[in-house]
Amino acid sequence: MTQLSAFGPDFPFAYDDWIAHPAGLGQLPRDMLGTEVAVIGAGASGIIAAFELMRLGLRPVIYESSRFGGRLRSVPFEGTEGIVAELGGMRFPASSRGFFHYLDKVGAKTRPFPNPLTPAAGSTVIDLEGRTLFARSLADLPPPYAEIAAAYDAALADQAAFPELQAAIRARDVARIKALWDPLVAAWDERTFYDFVAGAPSFRALDFQHREIFGQVGFGTGGWDSDFPNSMLEILRVNLLGLDDDQRLVEGGVEQVLWRLWRAAPPCAHWPEGTSLATLNGGATRSRAVAIGRDGAGALTVTDQWGTTTGYAAVLATCQSHLLTTAIDTDESLFSQKMWMALDRTRYMQAAKTFVLTDRPFWKDIDPATGRPVMSMTLTDRLTRGTYLFDNGDDRPGVICLSYAWMTDALKVLPHSAEKRVALALKALAQIYPGVDIASHIRSAPICVSWESDENFLGAFKGALPGHYRYNRRVYGHFMQGALPARERGLFLAGDGVSWTPAWVEGAVQTGLNAVWGILAHLGGATPPGNPGPGDLYPEIGPVALHDPLPA
Repeated sequence: MTQLSAFGPDFPFAYDDWIAHPAGLGQLPRDMLGTEVAVIGAGASGIIAAFELMRLGLRPVIYESSRFGGRLRSVPFEGTEGIVAELGGMRFPASSRGFFHYLDKVGAKTRPFPNPLTPAAGSTVIDLEGRTLFARSLADLPPPYAEIAAAYDAALADQAAFPELQAAIRARDVARIKALWDPLVAAWDERTFYDFVAGAPSFRALDFQHREIFGQVGFGTGGWDSDFPNSMLEILRVNLLGLDDDQRLVEGGVEQVLWRLWRAAPPCAHWPEGTSLATLNGGATRSRAVAIGRDGAGALTVTDQWGTTTGYAAVLATCQSHLLTTAIDTDESLFSQKMWMALDRTRYMQAAKTFVLTDRPFWKDIDPATGRPVMSMTLTDRLTRGTYLFDNGDDRPGVICLSYAWMTDALKVLPHSAEKRVALALKALAQIYPGVDIASHIRSAPICVSWESDENFLGAFKGALPGHYRYNRRVYGHFMQGALPARERGLFLAGDGVSWTPAWVEGAVQTGLNAVWGILAHLGGATPPGNPGPGDLYPEIGPVALHDPLPA
């Protein structure tokens, strides 16, 4: 069977083929070589786009407000080597072919992520309403769990033509994908995930408790009730593209992928051998961008926090969209009012994680009374929600993500210190594992994050609400600037929040590559005849436009 990839469904363009093509991504006019372009944000989208812009012969000048890596944030525990807390992206589906292109390019290694009910987890404990279940696979759980899985599969088949659509995605059959997906956009944009589940005949045949369990335990990575208010299109994309399946972690931390790209010296147009993003930027990113505007001659400008204003031929903003109205003084005329509406209406979800270092992977110890591991990957309706166990080897410290929670569950711990968060998590887990002294195994200080409280993010990732498809289409297609008035050209957007697949790094990669094509075209360049880019095919296979019926 053909390997599944994040191919569409809204814009079925083969990014992995484009970036791997021997002809390269394009060519600039000779007088444009060496031109400076600004990249705001040193996360996945910014660094990957900058890497490709450098290869085209441009000089990307990278601005970073706080920490290199963006939401690929791997924080090492004190005194350890290569043992980290992954505060942002931590699991990467094999279908993310664009991201794995760069991961492989820099030689990073991966292994299976310990998701619930996977061999990598070893065992899973589900604790709901005070009842604790132990399982190694779905077959070990009571009948309602298999009934839920079957009901969801049936709902996808009945309401979203799932088998046919996923087969078309595997085959990269663009016409078939568009024929099946485009009608679903109109049908499900304004309907929620919960509406999909509760309205499906397969779920209506089951009682409320089945839907409740589905919300708490979900499928793949765990509970999905935090997404129940979201547009069903968000969830369909995750299912169709295999984003919740076959996930891997990056050994030593995913942030190193961006650091290696920063230091990499690939063959480039114009630049001499040995050129890297690091050398082009003098070994360091520029500081926080505080303003984007135009000078008297109409050129785009970026001002940093120290008051230095620099002119650029193009600017790529990869930050969360709300920062363009809160942290960066962005000239209002750079976007249309419809674009501003879309940018400001983008809704970001909250997320919190709490990590601790342990002396060893003690959870593998066998309880003589039960014959089971003393602790397992845990899904619960308690405060912790998801608890993940990371085994770095019997002779090395282990890592526990005591709690990974979204939305309301994340807000419950927002005001609390790291120590208080650990205490709350341990109290909850003690109800599930009453005989296990987790605290006695903890070493080093805890590492926590609440993305919504970080002034440079204001949230973890986008979660589109019903009716947001039109907004998403505007921001996603903004790299197609040929028809824009001159005052709105040259400033590009990228990042997973601009993409159709928020919270997944592949969306950041794909929108960064869209911006690379947009900047190439903006500066008078073109793609090779045998390797058309996303903008070349966008008019033909771009996302469907929704049209409102005229009132009677």
